[in-house]
Amino acid sequence: MKAVVTRVSEASVTIDGCIKGKIGRGYLVLLGVGPGDTEAEAVRLAGKICNLRVFEDEAGKMNLDLSAVGGELLIISQFTLYADLGGRRPGFSHAAKPDIAIPLYERFKAECAARGFHVECGEFGADMKVASVNDGPVTLLYDTDAL
Repeated sequence: MKAVVTRVSEASVTIDGCIKGKIGRGYLVLLGVGPGDTEAEAVRLAGKICNLRVFEDEAGKMNLDLSAVGGELLIISQFTLYADLGGRRPGFSHAAKPDIAIPLYERFKAECAARGFHVECGEFGADMKVASVNDGPVTLLYDTDAL
């Protein structure tokens, strides 16, 4: 699995002109699933992201995690994280097919919610408009192959 995690002061996702999900302070997570990914990786990645300490403490240091600041998560499926960029037009054969990707995307969301966080999301496979206010900016990349 791959994830782009952005610390935000707010973020939202709109589908067909209607806001589907909206958060205040927290993380915008763009989540990609590969064909060999497993439920264990979804759980492990959720733990890494939910425990990530990138919010500033009273001394201005990145020491606080999502729970310490009452943060939320907006999780968006993003198969393009597995794009093959060898040519001028990206290919997406390295992304998991929906029968694998959807259950793992759902498991990741459920794991974050089970840890006590408010989770908003987009809609798998939909044409989404994602808006965010990057706080910092702080943007981090995760790849379960490297964890």
